[in-house]
Amino acid sequence: MIRHDQRSPRQIRPVTIEKNIAPHAQGSVLISFGNTKVICAATIEESVPRWMKEQNKTGGWITAEYSMLPYSTLTRKQRDSSRGKPDGRGTEIQRLIGRSLRAVADLEKLGPRTLWVDCDVLQADGGTRTAAITGASIAVELAARWLVQEGKTPAPAVKNRVAAVSVGVVGGEILVDLDYPEDKDACVDMNVVMTDKFDFVEVQGSGEENVFSAAQLEGMVSAARDGISQLLEIQKAALD
Repeated sequence: MIRHDQRSPRQIRPVTIEKNIAPHAQGSVLISFGNTKVICAATIEESVPRWMKEQNKTGGWITAEYSMLPYSTLTRKQRDSSRGKPDGRGTEIQRLIGRSLRAVADLEKLGPRTLWVDCDVLQADGGTRTAAITGASIAVELAARWLVQEGKTPAPAVKNRVAAVSVGVVGGEILVDLDYPEDKDACVDMNVVMTDKFDFVEVQGSGEENVFSAAQLEGMVSAARDGISQLLEIQKAALD
């Protein structure tokens, strides 16, 4: 099967990573998955959340915030501040990003500081959460290197890289890295987050008014691994 943009079923979109896009952040990238573009910026705060102090928890903390800028979609998206309440989808995504980053970080090495990761979607064409996780991993690693260069930590507080990709069933075919037209037509939609050791961090999957078989699940996980393998190579090239 050849997709509408001429990709093969297991081929990801063209991915680019531009480093140091935000000069006041300790680590930042502009990552593009095709027409999906996300700025990921990591900023270090020399304190930890109050709950860590109250629980006498050592080490540091990594937390994420995610937002879609008003002009990122075809029709203007209202800001949370204008709506007067947080967007439920955005809250769920930023928690996913935070969990994914903490899974591959050494919070003890980070020390008593908080690493804030802001992911702002400039343009949305499907896969914004997976692009945000993949870009945020690089931003965090750049910030971890900055801490070493500044003599604040003896070694980078990062154990592994993490990347994420979407996968789904469209027209009976398993496709990896869905863009918006494919995503809206998918009868099964899944997001897979893995480390550079191909260990799972998180798998989110659901049938869109449909069900899926064990064989389809295995096929989607295999396709996601192929996609993440491609992303890991791109991450490595960007950092090296």
